[in-house]
Amino acid sequence: MVTQSIDTHPKIEELQILLLRRATVSKRLAMMRSLSQTTIYLSRRAIQRANPTFSPLDLDLAFVTYHYGADLANRLHQYLKCRNDETN
Repeated sequence: MVTQSIDTHPKIEELQILLLRRATVSKRLAMMRSLSQTTIYLSRRAIQRANPTFSPLDLDLAFVTYHYGADLANRLHQYLKCRNDETN
């Protein structure tokens, strides 16, 4: 087996893969969801630490910019502005 990770011993990696294969679908989905939540949390925290003056909206837009691109972030910002104008 070709190793996938340079920082994990091959025998440990083999065991991890075996455990993943034996896990139920619901268990694998739960692990994936947990990893995704952690990644999003850490990304947002890093953005906030680097930009302590950002408002919640600025933080949201920066997150979208970094992960999905400036074009989508700009369109989201325009949408939110229009939606806010309609409710006032």
